[in-house]
Amino acid sequence: MDNGAIVHIDYDLYEVDSERLIETTREDVAKEHDLFDENREYSPMITVVGDGRLIAGFEASLSDAEADKDYEIDIEAPDAYGERDASLVETIGQNVLMRSVRDPNMLAIGAPVEIGGRTGVLQFLSAGRARIDYNHPLAGSTLRYNYNIVKVVEDRKEKVETLLKMNTGRDDFEIDFEKDDLTVTLPDTIAYDQNWSY
Repeated sequence: MDNGAIVHIDYDLYEVDSERLIETTREDVAKEHDLFDENREYSPMITVVGDGRLIAGFEASLSDAEADKDYEIDIEAPDAYGERDASLVETIGQNVLMRSVRDPNMLAIGAPVEIGGRTGVLQFLSAGRARIDYNHPLAGSTLRYNYNIVKVVEDRKEKVETLLKMNTGRDDFEIDFEKDDLTVTLPDTIAYDQNWSY
């Protein structure tokens, strides 16, 4: 697959050692592994090959992949989320933790916490001390992707629509080409969207 290609990918991501399904774009796989979320829409992931949004090992595999072919790849930690780094595990005072969380009643071992703009996982809380792990939850893990490139976007109007949806989460833009000139008309409702700035 060429760098810059816009593709739709169905995939299942597993942690190799535990054989645990971490995420999937396929509803049937989510149901099979008791991870189904009725509030989620299961559909292929849209990405641009080589744009750096994916982990390095998956990007490398995509660059050699073909559409409509099933792949299974294992990605070692250095090409996934990196090795675990002991320097990213910090012990802080419980008072610092309590000042940093909105609702102290929501604190639990294994829960995410944000301190000083960094998100970590609370590992330990006792005797006035708290241990926070700022490593990515999958750091140190070998990952397995089962994937298929189900579609390669070729049409230029569809490319623009796909890029807009991928980057904004919206699909209600009006797209108009006049030769090589492109006009994108924003929907009126976008003026009321607090997540949108223009």
